[in-house]
Amino acid sequence: MASFHLRDILLGVASAATQIEGGDTNNSWYDWYCQGKIKDGSSPLRATDHIRLWPEDFDRMRDMGVRTYRMSVEWSRIEPEKGRFDDAALEQYRAMLQRLNDLGIRPLLTLHHFTNPLWFEQMGAFEHPDSTSLFLRYAATVVRALGDLVSDFITINEPNVYAVQGYLYGLWPPGRKSLAATLRVMARLAECHIRAYTLIHQVHKGMGRTDTQVGFAHHMRIFAPLNPKNPWHRICARGVSSLFQDLLAQAALGGRFRFPLPKPKAIQSGAYYDFLGINYYTRSSVRGFADHVRPGVPVNDLGWEIWPEGLVACARSLYKAFPAPVYITENGTCDTEDAFRCRYIYEHLAAIAASDLPVKRYYHWCFCDNFEWLEGESARFGLVHIDFATQQRTIKRSGRFYAALIGQNGCDDALYEAFVADQAYPTRARLDANRKAPGTERIC
Repeated sequence: MASFHLRDILLGVASAATQIEGGDTNNSWYDWYCQGKIKDGSSPLRATDHIRLWPEDFDRMRDMGVRTYRMSVEWSRIEPEKGRFDDAALEQYRAMLQRLNDLGIRPLLTLHHFTNPLWFEQMGAFEHPDSTSLFLRYAATVVRALGDLVSDFITINEPNVYAVQGYLYGLWPPGRKSLAATLRVMARLAECHIRAYTLIHQVHKGMGRTDTQVGFAHHMRIFAPLNPKNPWHRICARGVSSLFQDLLAQAALGGRFRFPLPKPKAIQSGAYYDFLGINYYTRSSVRGFADHVRPGVPVNDLGWEIWPEGLVACARSLYKAFPAPVYITENGTCDTEDAFRCRYIYEHLAAIAASDLPVKRYYHWCFCDNFEWLEGESARFGLVHIDFATQQRTIKRSGRFYAALIGQNGCDDALYEAFVADQAYPTRARLDANRKAPGTERIC
């Protein structure tokens, strides 16, 4: 049967400030653009001009029936200089959150989504010994200013991706290539989450709020041996999974820092989560420590394997270790022509519906096409098409499908036939032939 029902799952959309707001030259990713690091030469200075057009975007979310919105605030706007906080920026974020509440859209607020203020980046960011206290001061300022309008928080988005891309592969700011630095930064971010978790609860309690929900967004993927019969491939798959995601989860969620992650002082074992935030996109096939894609598998426009079963497998493994409500805080695909996104959404939500896991929220990444980090404006993940030159917004076919899913809280046979039945994924061989894509990719 093509139909499924989503029970009590809230369906929403997600975005990140730097990727949509525009107009900010004071952050690490604008500096990365100035260094010529963005593949298509585009800049986050334009993005989708959400800093000006957010009322229009929120009205469109309402019209699509979106029930919850994961958004982030931009640290570089809020604290443009070390120790100086911008009240006007906080007031603008207050206006945004108030409008979401008025529209009946529940906000989930992310405090750190990859970008740093330039002053913080230039002092060494999360390698600096003062970075934890500086991040906590920023977090406390945000929660005190906005906490009456929002109860749900993500402290840090994908600490593993931030650390690996920026400190191991050198592809993201600050462009380092050091395993030792990668592990130090990953441990520091886990410590920041733990201390921010406690701080947010304390601040909210002082404000009289008892509905606080705090977690972090953990990037997870399936790491499978490229050749399951090869012992070395199996060993490498387990090792990469441990280093990339498993050790981090144990540290950030449970306060258990295990070798090779350095243990911060005065951190105790405990439960530092109210929900499990999971970002899921793909499966990696491992041979050695490179990230491969099996031949013949379905892939998206970036060459990432599409494997819906992996979403449930990742959620199940994390839930087994840390029982809590599960939020799928990101899930989506790069599909420039919007040719298979409906099928992608359908198959991932169908997998969730068929599971017995306590999945309470699903956030599609992303609401609209945006500035997609290294890919710039060339990689389109949105339900809403953006003409970057004119900033015109147009809801895509996949956006209409997602709105219908929200309206039905699931999918019936008629909806499947109308939006999904005629869609098929490209394969890696076809992508390689069309674009001469490489055979291996970096992790995430």
